[in-house]
Amino acid sequence: MIANLWRNRMAERGTTLPREAVAGLTTFMASAYLVVVIPRLLSGGGMDQGAATTATLIVMALGSLAMGLYANLPFIVGPGIGGAALLGITLTQVEHLPWPSALGIAMASGVLFTLLTITGARGWVMRLVPREIKLGLGASIGLFIALLGCRDAGMVSVNAKTNALSLGDFSQAGPQMALVGLGVAVALQARRVPGAILAGIIAAAGLGAVLGITLAPATPLGLPPAMGPVLGHVDWAGVFTIKALPYLFAYFVAEFFSTMGTTLAVGAKAGLTDHDGNLPQIDRPFLVDALAATFGPMLGIPGGTALVESAAGASAGGRTGLVPITASLCYLASLLAIPLAMAIPKQATAPALILVGTGMMGSLRQLGGERLEETLPPVLMLLATLIANSFGTGIAVGLVSYVLICLIGGRARRVTPGLLLLSLPLAYYLYTTVHR
Repeated sequence: MIANLWRNRMAERGTTLPREAVAGLTTFMASAYLVVVIPRLLSGGGMDQGAATTATLIVMALGSLAMGLYANLPFIVGPGIGGAALLGITLTQVEHLPWPSALGIAMASGVLFTLLTITGARGWVMRLVPREIKLGLGASIGLFIALLGCRDAGMVSVNAKTNALSLGDFSQAGPQMALVGLGVAVALQARRVPGAILAGIIAAAGLGAVLGITLAPATPLGLPPAMGPVLGHVDWAGVFTIKALPYLFAYFVAEFFSTMGTTLAVGAKAGLTDHDGNLPQIDRPFLVDALAATFGPMLGIPGGTALVESAAGASAGGRTGLVPITASLCYLASLLAIPLAMAIPKQATAPALILVGTGMMGSLRQLGGERLEETLPPVLMLLATLIANSFGTGIAVGLVSYVLICLIGGRARRVTPGLLLLSLPLAYYLYTTVHR
């Protein structure tokens, strides 16, 4: 009966079991680098890297399985680099929040996402946040991630007191490893080779082994580390503070619009959207994403969302939920190879951060118009992110400046009551940031 159900689903979308299986393997290869990068970022905030790696694979496996079974769409689900950087770097190292409190902020965002999905209030949220702020948000997070990659590689050094940037020493092994990995990843990505970023990480780690930086694990395969050090450690105490507001906003907006953008873009690539560009039954992938964003923090991971790496499977011909189901089985099998993933140094994962971050900054290409409120806030958002070394501050600067420019520039109609209400606590956050 189940076999007939899937046979009918594949027939409806003009695909076959071998094609779906290949697409699932392709998607897994394209996303496997996240299994290395996400735990590495989280460990920077004090989380146990082994436990975080196990949790990452479990979230990706369960989220992708749910997407395949419930939504029947070729999207994988897992934690994004932006959310991991927000928890592992900004909230814990910059804002000095304990990582359980940071997980609480991530979970609160997921709960809000779930409520809006169930009540159908997504349209109101879409109208509340100006398009320019959405585009600037993605670019700001991308800038922060790319800069983080350069720092991990030793290409850039940062003065801890002033946040002043300077070039690193490229005669050292770290930058050389990262440059080799970056070159390999770019060359393969330009040729549309699946798993290009993973290949770059492996190339950099291989050079690191020659240079004595990458150390082989005692046993390459073994049982996965227990999730106990991160499982269920969610603290809500940090959620209800003014400091948490821009980051709660960052988590929510990133999850909300990333999910929508990914599902529509990948759905179009797979030929699943209608003539108006809409994806039928889009509530289903939204609900899966919302639940992954809610329950992911309980496992120790800052939420899950539909991943853009799903496009690799769609390009390989994937059309049904068998794609994420196949990828889910691969994630589960990878639990036995965690010692290998943990042996990869941060200099080898830096190319992934640089490529993903610079790719996110491409959202600025969509900015149009000549009015000041359309161009200046996203630029100020980028500058504030760079100067403050915090995209929470960047988000606050961007949204508050948008409201101010509209109000004093004769465009007050563009400031809705909801947007004005949101800008007030963000303005207070900026005040406390400047005077602390």
